[in-house]
Amino acid sequence: MKKYIMKFIILTFLAVFAVISCTEKFEEINTDPDRAKDAPATNVMAFTLRYFGSTFFDVWADMNEPSTYAGYLAKIQYIDEARYVYRPGTVENNWYYGYILLNNINEMKKKAIADEADNSLGAAKVLEVMVMQLMTDRWRDLPYSDAIKLDDGVLLPKYDKQEDIYPAMLATLEEAANLLASGDNDVLGEGDLLYNGEIDKWQKLANSMRLRLAMRISGVSPALAKSTVEAVLGNPSQYPVMASNEDNAMFVWPGVTPYEEPWYSDSKGRDDHAVSDVLVNSLKSLEDPRLPIYAIPAVSDNEYRGFTIGAVAQPALPSVSRIGTRFRKTAAGFSPLMRYAEVMFNIAEASKKGWNTGTTTKVAYDAAVQASMLENGVAQADITAYLATGGKGAFADTYEQIYLQEWISLFKQGMEGWSLYRRTGIPSTNYIAPGSKYTGHNSPPFRYPYPQNELTLNGANVSAFAAEVKDDFWGKKMWFDQRTGVQ
Repeated sequence: MKKYIMKFIILTFLAVFAVISCTEKFEEINTDPDRAKDAPATNVMAFTLRYFGSTFFDVWADMNEPSTYAGYLAKIQYIDEARYVYRPGTVENNWYYGYILLNNINEMKKKAIADEADNSLGAAKVLEVMVMQLMTDRWRDLPYSDAIKLDDGVLLPKYDKQEDIYPAMLATLEEAANLLASGDNDVLGEGDLLYNGEIDKWQKLANSMRLRLAMRISGVSPALAKSTVEAVLGNPSQYPVMASNEDNAMFVWPGVTPYEEPWYSDSKGRDDHAVSDVLVNSLKSLEDPRLPIYAIPAVSDNEYRGFTIGAVAQPALPSVSRIGTRFRKTAAGFSPLMRYAEVMFNIAEASKKGWNTGTTTKVAYDAAVQASMLENGVAQADITAYLATGGKGAFADTYEQIYLQEWISLFKQGMEGWSLYRRTGIPSTNYIAPGSKYTGHNSPPFRYPYPQNELTLNGANVSAFAAEVKDDFWGKKMWFDQRTGVQ
């Protein structure tokens, strides 16, 4: 993978723009003979995957805010972000990174359509939904159907409501699944830095994401959620899902500068993060064998001790646990896009709802917990004891247990953990930062503020949606957030 990233780094992909010639030789003068005019689709895929990992799973887009809102991490120095004192430039960047990615994915789609390449088009649609899902879960309502249409003269895209975005994403994933199941023989090439061209794994990712999105909206659109889940799980030959950790969608970093895993790269020069008291206390109460993998004991007394999220002041640094070696101290680490464990937790929840999943809640729950523990290197004997009758993880047949174990398994996926919390209120021990400057709220943030440039440049389209935001992070909740009594 290292050689592929090194090979593709020279390529930069920008939005399509029109050029008006001012001299007869303008095109000739402004043509770089050493630069490719039309990058191959596989190169675009490589750039997209690498850029996605470096911008959506780094310190700024994950660790500082979503992972603290979700209850996983606490900031111990430069604590502001965990107290909701955000940097406007960071919000701008997160927004632009998403649309840069969508623009490049759109180029992948155009090339695939021109080449009648079903596999390439299917993979591009999967990536499109993956990016858009994280964006709508961050901002709620935003441009989707009207986005990336500069060629059509759309300079100021209209906004879509999340109520319309989720069904549209599910439809796109179904299209992707059917394309990937078509039997076409086009290859994704060296640029597939996620699955090395294994189309069956892209199929499984597409259908596993359909389960993710369906269960996300199962409380607000149960009919669509149920029909999606049963369509996928009722036809495994057409719509296979992840079947083991071998199918995990992990972007694995080469481990050499500048292609080091983002959390690790940050740790070389910063000491701003610890695991939270919410995470450590949850794992302790369950006597969970993942604790020494997720966290490093405090230097002062070798105890596992999380820190307060958004505390007023920093702790005595030797007194708190840092993030575990697997997650932050490995240069050739991973950025997790989706895991098999999440798939099985979704199936367990659907089974508990009484939907046709082809299995039982207990079987799916046990498989989910085991998958998470195996992924983290827990010994099989410890897993068996944890899930056995009398063990702290033994199946209890409650939604709360399913959600808590899913939340634990999603560590290092701050956006997914935050979304799970907003949907379910689990972990119930999560809390609003005590150092927050905002008053009158009893829950961590519902959403992100809109970028200032969007308010300035696309004000006519965004103004009605921006009016629904309160105190930057609250106001109108996510469509899937049906919690009551939170503000």
